[in-house]
Amino acid sequence: MTHKTYFEVRDYECDLQGIVNHSVYLNYMEHSRHQFLKDAGGDFAALHNEGLDLVVVHADVSYHASLRSGDRFVVELTVTLSGKVRLLFHQKIIRISDEKSMVTAIMTVAGVRAGRPVRIDGVLVLPT
Repeated sequence: MTHKTYFEVRDYECDLQGIVNHSVYLNYMEHSRHQFLKDAGGDFAALHNEGLDLVVVHADVSYHASLRSGDRFVVELTVTLSGKVRLLFHQKIIRISDEKSMVTAIMTVAGVRAGRPVRIDGVLVLPT
C-alpha cells in the first residue's frame, strides 16, 4: 500500500537561493510518517505514552531537484518490517505539476523502550 500526504511549499521554508532548504524535506517526510501512522489507526504520542518510541536510526536521502515557494507536492510512502525491531519507510517527494521526483529516501526507524531496542513486529499492525 502506498500512503500519500499532500503539501504546498511555504515561503519561509525556502533559503536565500529561493529553493526549499535541504533540512525541510526531512520535516515533510517526518510529517508524512506521522500521518501514515495516524491514518492506520495509530499515534506516535500514544505509543510514546505507552513507553514505545519509534526513532529514526538511519536516513538515506537523495536530492534530485529543488522545490520552490508555492510548489504543490506529494510525499508517497511505503513501509516494510526489517527484522524484529526496525521499519523501513521508503519515501518519495514528487512535484505535482509535472510529476517530477524531487527527493527519494529510505528512513530506518527502530522501536525503542527505555532506551533499548524492542520488538515492534506484532506491536504495530501495518496496513496492507
